Amino acid sequence: AQGYGHLPVCMAKTQYSFSTDPNLRGAPVGHTVPVREVRLSAGAGFVVAICGEIMTMPGLPKVPSSEKIFLNEHGQIEGLF
Repeated sequence: AQGYGHLPVCMAKTQYSFSTDPNLRGAPVGHTVPVREVRLSAGAGFVVAICGEIMTMPGLPKVPSSEKIFLNEHGQIEGLF
């Protein structure tokens, strides 16, 4: 209804298995993939299905904060949080 139905889906899950259980290595049969959350990444152009106990990392800004850190004429650090 909001126009995002055409976006690809990224599955966030363990890299060790097609399941969400890292102990079930490879391509086990007879498992179910529980999706506990779905997130829209509209700017990136995809939908993320969060599966199992996986943790995700926060997105980063276009301009990192480190670009505003510098040494002044006295050798002191400026621009830190």
